[in-house]
Amino acid sequence: MEKLAIDKSKFTPLSAEEKRVEVAVRPSIGYWKDVWNRLKSNKMAIGGLVVIIAIVLAAIFVPIFSSYTYDLNDLSMANSRPSSEHWFGTDQLGRDIFVRVFFGARYSLIIAVVAAIINLIIGVAYGGIAGYFGGTVDNILMRLVDIISSIPLTIYVIIFMAILSKPGEGGSGLGTIILALSISYWISMARIVRGDVLQLKQQEFVLAAKSLGVSDFKILIKHLIPNCVGSIMVTLTLLIPEAVFTEAFLSFIGLGLTPPIASLGTLANDAMNSIYTYPYQLVPPAAAICLIILAFNLFSDGLSDALDPKNKR
Repeated sequence: MEKLAIDKSKFTPLSAEEKRVEVAVRPSIGYWKDVWNRLKSNKMAIGGLVVIIAIVLAAIFVPIFSSYTYDLNDLSMANSRPSSEHWFGTDQLGRDIFVRVFFGARYSLIIAVVAAIINLIIGVAYGGIAGYFGGTVDNILMRLVDIISSIPLTIYVIIFMAILSKPGEGGSGLGTIILALSISYWISMARIVRGDVLQLKQQEFVLAAKSLGVSDFKILIKHLIPNCVGSIMVTLTLLIPEAVFTEAFLSFIGLGLTPPIASLGTLANDAMNSIYTYPYQLVPPAAAICLIILAFNLFSDGLSDALDPKNKR
């Protein structure tokens, strides 16, 4: 093969200054810092995050530093309209609605977050096993998911609540509601994790781990699940507002928390009894529920775009 002759006179060497300019001077950044930079550029997502943080802080500190308590009855001030003394007014027992809304938000968020975390654990384990082992295991597990999904999940929650609730108490305990939500809403998490694992297990790093004798359990826990963390985080931020809404719905049908403990759902349910005479009592808890759901949805959309820019609309 004849060598190609190159005329060096047609080329000019770079000067020292030109070589310096050609060198990339931008420092390298990690994956999560890059995600945070993209998330910061999304004003709607940051707005949702700020609202979430503000609600959490208010739910913690407002009931602590307020001069009223959530269960302080003052019948002389029953059904008072909003004023400088009671910013959101009072209910039929003279309790300050402002304090009760933030106290209720505390319990609603506790229920939602704990239930979402339990759903995360169940869904990740279930979906990870189904996706990794595939074949007969996947068929059996996913057919079971299809059967469960054929009935609205809210029906399962109502059935579990009816079974777990103690008759005659007029409500349910905190643990009962969390348990009912936890064993019902893991389906979406399981399906998403299974889909990710099905794709990831075909990658070369999984084959390399198997060739080195790494156990299936370690491959799933140390290699596959960590690579699904983006989808898991997005789904988790969607499960929390879903749990808040479901808890409010349960309260409307009489399966909410047992008084005097209050959540946003029980506050809205109590206000419905006097909606025609004192409609202002319904506005604060209903607005808080809507604000929490909207804030989490905005943050979830922004987080999804930040984790995977290809999904950005």
